[in-house]
Amino acid sequence: MVSINKTSSKPYYEQLMLGIKEDILSGLWQSGDRLPSVREMARQLMMNPNTVSKAYKLLEAQEVIVTVKGKGTYVKKIDTELRDEYQIQKIQKKFNDLVIEAHYLNVQKKEISQWLDDSYQHLKGE
Repeated sequence: MVSINKTSSKPYYEQLMLGIKEDILSGLWQSGDRLPSVREMARQLMMNPNTVSKAYKLLEAQEVIVTVKGKGTYVKKIDTELRDEYQIQKIQKKFNDLVIEAHYLNVQKKEISQWLDDSYQHLKGE
């Protein structure tokens, strides 16, 4: 279930977006499942509805969710063939920045690889 770390430097809407994506990848939410309304999600997470609305709009732009007027917001079917090269380049840049930070702190490549393996296992529920 999505949770927000109020002490994180990462904006709340980004945390919400990542949390929803993680819940979808872990199988908590399936294609076609209805997400809580903006107001309900804001109430559950004790957030401003505008923040939830921003996250939902960005997830919709990324084709992760779809909103049907008068019916709600739903998880969109994951297209395993879809590769947005621009988004992939942004992820690669973030990853490179993390590697630089880790290297600066003397974190070894083997440890970074283990972190990556652990993250993938977590997503698959292993």
